[in-house]
Amino acid sequence: MPSEPKKRHSRQRQGKRRASIKLGLPTIIICKNCGAPTEPHIVCKSCGFYKGKQIIKGK
Repeated sequence: MPSEPKKRHSRQRQGKRRASIKLGLPTIIICKNCGAPTEPHIVCKSCGFYKGKQIIKGK
């Protein structure tokens, strides 16, 4: 079993650690085939193209 922490961390130190844990907005790019907004490195949901090739059958 691990030992317990020796000293308590201050609120300031705890806040500094938690300041970097946050949610960010997802990156959006424009599909080169249909122009719909989509996430990078993911197949376009509207046309099914990825890197200029049709991967899945689009709508």
